[in-house]
Amino acid sequence: MSVWFVTGASRGLGAEITREALERGHSVIATARDAAAVRGAYPDKPEGLLAVDADVTEPEQLTAAVEAGLAEFGRIDVVVNNAGHGLVGAIEETSDSAARALFDINVFGVLNTLRATLPALRAQRSGHVVNISSVGGFATAPAVGLYGASKFALEGISEALHGELAPLGIRVTIVEPGGFRTDFLNTSTSLRVEPASIADYAVGAGPVREGMAASDGRQQGDPVKAAKAIVDITEVDEPPLRLQLGADAVERVEAKLDRVRRELDAWRHVALSTAI
Repeated sequence: MSVWFVTGASRGLGAEITREALERGHSVIATARDAAAVRGAYPDKPEGLLAVDADVTEPEQLTAAVEAGLAEFGRIDVVVNNAGHGLVGAIEETSDSAARALFDINVFGVLNTLRATLPALRAQRSGHVVNISSVGGFATAPAVGLYGASKFALEGISEALHGELAPLGIRVTIVEPGGFRTDFLNTSTSLRVEPASIADYAVGAGPVREGMAASDGRQQGDPVKAAKAIVDITEVDEPPLRLQLGADAVERVEAKLDRVRRELDAWRHVALSTAI
């Protein structure tokens, strides 16, 4: 059985991943800004659960969480970077403070977690890093550009990390979910919405704003099934670098691949004309 280190484990997809791993007999170091919220999510106190306070923007807390986990279980095998939040707003409408807060969690929080956990995985010469991205990290849209940018950054980090860790026996997977019925679109928990302050963006960004608000709690994806799929890929010999989850995610990825191919073919002559 494996030992998991999961950030953002108190609710949403993080809680479901934690629950699925525990049900399969794995142990989980489940972190959140408030460990009491983690314990509250599992009132039956399952064996193998260690709830630890750890805000991903606080490196010292992550180091302490890793030390507590190693003291309890002796190793860490799977690291799930799940903590994060969303941001809605046209690029120009989005404040600097909101953008920086987003990147502090979605990007620098992952870097902090990796710095805390990777020494244990490198020492073992084994392990699996699972970075929870979004289909928006592959194909973004109006009104969610900054959120997409944070996930684009995560995917770039993950691709490089894949090459750096593979020789050490450590695998990396980027998970790209579409819409799942978690609280991610809930503005009281996971989503910040910037004011629609520039009328010119009502046409481009407005429909996405309205669509996200209307779809909260009505997403097609089942987070329990998503968690099962995520735990499944940690148990195969050759896990994917990218895993899309949901028919909407597959559709958006396919559409972008088709668009990039069409543009590449249409402008290939210009690209090749710049050679010496």
